[in-house]
Amino acid sequence: MEVTAVTEILDTTLALVFAWVGYKTTRILWKYTPYSYPNARIRAMEARLFNEQKFNELAESKTLNNFIINLEDSDYKDYLANISSYDAESIEKALDTALADIYGLMFKILPKRVNPFFKLLLQEWDVRNISSIVKAKISGEPAVNYVIELGTMVPKIKAMADAKSMEEILVILEGTEYEEIYQGLLLGEISVDEFETQLYRMHYLKLLEYASSRKDEEKIILEEFVKLKIDKLNILTILRAKAHNLKADVIKSFLIPGGTINKKTLETLLNVDDLSMALAELDSTKYGNIIKNVREEIEGDLSVLGREFDRYIRERLGELTRFYPLSVAVPLNFILQKETEIKKLKAIAKLIEDGIFPEKIKDIVGELT
Repeated sequence: MEVTAVTEILDTTLALVFAWVGYKTTRILWKYTPYSYPNARIRAMEARLFNEQKFNELAESKTLNNFIINLEDSDYKDYLANISSYDAESIEKALDTALADIYGLMFKILPKRVNPFFKLLLQEWDVRNISSIVKAKISGEPAVNYVIELGTMVPKIKAMADAKSMEEILVILEGTEYEEIYQGLLLGEISVDEFETQLYRMHYLKLLEYASSRKDEEKIILEEFVKLKIDKLNILTILRAKAHNLKADVIKSFLIPGGTINKKTLETLLNVDDLSMALAELDSTKYGNIIKNVREEIEGDLSVLGREFDRYIRERLGELTRFYPLSVAVPLNFILQKETEIKKLKAIAKLIEDGIFPEKIKDIVGELT
């Protein structure tokens, strides 16, 4: 073989190698570089999350005035500085605003290819508010008491709470994705429980569709996160239904598709005789470890399982952040931790207002997850 031919082959081979290396380098930079700044910023915010000692100090505040003073060295200082009165409701609204801003920050600093997911997450508060307001109106309770000022349509939510009639709510929802479902409720085509299920079903379908449209680690992380949340909702729905002796076909209509629990297990859960047997069936799933340590408590209070599920999801997101340190797992994990922190702060403020002793407050807040 002539020297020229050998040289051409070597040149071609080197060109292919460099092209491959260039491609792989570009892929790595595309995947990870956009997360460098936001995740560094989030890690800094994680370092300021409250520990158990801080919550215990806040529980010792005794008055809401002291509670606010004890938060002056925190990220909540500016939010609490402008409240009109020192009462639990005003504090809760200020904390909701702080959480809304965290969602907004995630949308602002995260890569454009993934930040819309956090806007979709924020829409879950729209679903919660709409459902709570409608159920309050139907039962004749003050709807304003159930409004959480979080979500993408807070002005409409407030208007719904103030609405004088169910028909007026339809006008407020006109043009939104919730209009058609609510119209079905007004026409008597669906029950209020079916209305709530359809709201959540639509919401989680959007989350799943978005997660499935991503690539690589983003797809893996987002899909697992959404499916875990769907599993939580479905399991709690089944267990509550079993506690009230509902039939399998009725329960099935309230489930949300897309979770990780296979059809065979779901069918078995739907057809067991009671709550205790449903819990036993779950022992063989990946959620068995969640249940076994608090089984007796769950049978008396299903909210215990909800808290344990939330803890499990946070722990799983924590694992994913360690496995994928430059990924969407980091902001997701932070959001969950921040929501838990704010839930505890709200609880402390309300318990202080109710005159509960500090040691009891510590016990109650320690159980929250």
